[in-house]
Amino acid sequence: MTRYEQLCQALPLAPKTWLVTGVAGFIGSNLLETLLKLDQRVVGLDNFATGHQRNLDEVQSLVTPDQWARFRFIKGDIRELADCQQACEGIDHVLHQAALGSVPRSLADPITTNATNISGFLNMLVAARDAKVRSFTYAASSSTYGDHPALPKVEENIGKPLSPYAVTKYVNELYADVFARCYGFNAIGLRYFNVFGPRQDPDGAYAAVIPKWTAAMIQGDDIFINGDGETSRDFCFVANAVQANLLAATVAEDRARNQVYNVAVGDRTTLNQLVSALRQALGQNAVAYDKAPVYRDFRAGDVRHSQANIGKAQSLLGYAPTHDIFFGIQTSMPWYINQ
Repeated sequence: MTRYEQLCQALPLAPKTWLVTGVAGFIGSNLLETLLKLDQRVVGLDNFATGHQRNLDEVQSLVTPDQWARFRFIKGDIRELADCQQACEGIDHVLHQAALGSVPRSLADPITTNATNISGFLNMLVAARDAKVRSFTYAASSSTYGDHPALPKVEENIGKPLSPYAVTKYVNELYADVFARCYGFNAIGLRYFNVFGPRQDPDGAYAAVIPKWTAAMIQGDDIFINGDGETSRDFCFVANAVQANLLAATVAEDRARNQVYNVAVGDRTTLNQLVSALRQALGQNAVAYDKAPVYRDFRAGDVRHSQANIGKAQSLLGYAPTHDIFFGIQTSMPWYINQ
């Protein structure tokens, strides 16, 4: 039995109170669903900047009325310290997902990205420290590796940031480390690599590639590839990210705390391979798509290749990803089609 399987058996026997920031977002709502199904008490904080009420409604439809009654929602903004303080009252574990994602968004509007991802992050650290929470687990990012050329990416080796977004996520790690040193605070950062799955928004200028392409394919529209299609990513199904959050929040060993960890599967898939995988998964669900991709210029701020070494998370957290990209796409596809 994996450490995560053991944790999922233990949590319902001793429920805790969890705060999920960004709870109406993609990863936040998946965390909410898992925690409620494990009979935990959950407080959620969101301002709906990028999250949606429909995500919360869907979670409510997937859990029992008794489980849903354990959820309390606060409409608030992490840029407001008072909202963070209210949300942290009585909390055991914080899962901080609220942020403005997207490299292109940060290039277009670095000021708002900074205010949310740095000032908002600092507000959450202060509120969680003052509330004396047991653990603070936050969404870091693989963008922190910047221009460092080595593959696979190892936590200790980073390069120069390539976007304002990457700067903000690196500053998060620096602040968390300082709070650990200065205040004895327990924080763990999870460097997500291209997380995807149900409830990821396919709409808007900053939609992630998998839901955006899947929606276009379902509708028979063209899909656009930035570059030659040989750009590669370590795509990570959302269930793997949920597992990493719960393991990080509850890890007992001191040596595993106040660290950053890669959260991925340790594989690399090119955009051309991704097109083929999506086409195949759609076909298995009786949706045919036969258009060739449209290639265009490379996008500013993008790294060419990304792949994680997940050995640190495996050894210190007991992380054991359950879904590779192909299983993740097959699992997600009925949800995308139904939407």
